[in-house]
Amino acid sequence: MNIRCLIFVLSCNLFFLSCSGDKNLSIEREDLFAFGIGRLEDELDMFDLSGERSMRKTALKMNDGLFYISNGNGEKVSHYNSYGDLLFLIYNDETNPPPLSLGEKTEGATVTRWAYKWPLREPGSVTVDSRKHIFVEDKLPPEHQDFDTEQQTILDSLVLHFDADGKFVDYLGQEGKGGTPFPRIENIFTSADDDIVIVCQLPAGRRVYWFDTAENKIYDIYLSADSPPAPVGRFGLTPSLDSVSVAPDERKLYLKMDYYREVLDESTKTISGRESDKSCLWIMNAGEYSFSGSVDIPFFETVSTVNNRKTTENLLYSMLAAMDNERVFLYHPIETGFAILILATDGSDEQRRGTINISGDELRYSSFDVSSDGILSALLSTDYEARLVWWRTDKLAREMQGGSRDSG
Repeated sequence: MNIRCLIFVLSCNLFFLSCSGDKNLSIEREDLFAFGIGRLEDELDMFDLSGERSMRKTALKMNDGLFYISNGNGEKVSHYNSYGDLLFLIYNDETNPPPLSLGEKTEGATVTRWAYKWPLREPGSVTVDSRKHIFVEDKLPPEHQDFDTEQQTILDSLVLHFDADGKFVDYLGQEGKGGTPFPRIENIFTSADDDIVIVCQLPAGRRVYWFDTAENKIYDIYLSADSPPAPVGRFGLTPSLDSVSVAPDERKLYLKMDYYREVLDESTKTISGRESDKSCLWIMNAGEYSFSGSVDIPFFETVSTVNNRKTTENLLYSMLAAMDNERVFLYHPIETGFAILILATDGSDEQRRGTINISGDELRYSSFDVSSDGILSALLSTDYEARLVWWRTDKLAREMQGGSRDSG
């Protein structure tokens, strides 16, 4: 075979691989930088006094190659560039030592890296808008918490707003600026036109508070497992609202719904349990409070052999984030890390699969983030250090039909 024929064959093979929706690539990981475990300004506090993983959140947000880390146990919010330089710190000075490497940004002071004091109690979910303004969940002290008898839930959370330098601006409550505390916050999102969307957990569902860039509440949406209609052709199923995500480029919500059916024990003719029947994404137009359609999520299939007999088990993916151009990022744990699935919701049925490798000792605590264009970042903690890593999964997303509209 001459060189021209060889190049042609290789090109055809590469084209086939790049166009195949069934490929399952191992995505290369890039380790960016690491932190010590502790309370110093360049460390993260991940564990409680007994050495167990803290029940408080540590959350990560990546925006334009810059990283924002909300460390609930350390009662601080840190801002890093991709080289691991700490650019500024918002910290509780009653529980943290004074930063040694950071100055205080005051009127007329010339500092390149700085720190602000703020009485953070338990910072959690975090997001960043196009202005690089930071919105972070925080908890109220018990004496300032309230109980909502109608929703049967504790109102214990606020969303703090800091500007691009880390200086406090105001706080958000249910009605907007300075409003009533939220129920338990599950996540915070930035959507189209710098809208801020706060998803809260209730005993029987979720409640979504949607604010425009002026922090006026524009939507207030209650979601339950019965909110979407039942799947066509399926009867007697038990619905479960697994998670809610928000499109970064449209005023749309994605509801991941799992449906279960009862399993009948033939020998006793009694119900012996339940198993997964179907999993799908329901798409809601926030402004119309209506569903525009749904997309079936394929099962993650595992095959095992017992007594020379192969058995296939259908397992459910979890939703990590919605991305630009009507795409959703899903994952499932595997022995070597996670299997990932990027799924189009525009009716094209396109999907891309891959795997990412993470060792077991790095999962003492983990927090993941997916950028609007599909870059997967993670904060992974061992007993001795935390690592900031990423995978360029945006390359998979760009292969899809919607990728032609990406700016990257």
